[in-house]
Amino acid sequence: MNHRFPVHVYYEDTDLAGIVYYANYLKFIERARTEWVRGLGIDQSRLKEAEGIVFAVRRVEADYLMPARFDDALEVETTVEQVTGARIVLKQDVLRDGERLFSAIVTLVALQESGQPARLPANIRLILH
Repeated sequence: MNHRFPVHVYYEDTDLAGIVYYANYLKFIERARTEWVRGLGIDQSRLKEAEGIVFAVRRVEADYLMPARFDDALEVETTVEQVTGARIVLKQDVLRDGERLFSAIVTLVALQESGQPARLPANIRLILH
């Protein structure tokens, strides 16, 4: 299951050299994950209210391969790599015209509002498989 999310590079996304500041790639992939979850029909606000469960990033392994620049049209591709009882592992690539500029493996976990680990609800695990 692949999800694609368009990103346009604004001036505010770049550094003094005119390339995308490294931390902004994390913002790009966060936005893509939010839209991916929404597109799956998962309402994160309702999940928090009804079940007291939120998602949190546990780990990010990132590779910066080539720079993106001001005014580039990018695309974030999100792919599910693994789903367990309390963890989702995603591969997220930032592409420009099909060329990979940035790649990350992101591990998400389910947490109770108190910060304690929680199991993913069964209906969410089914959606992700």
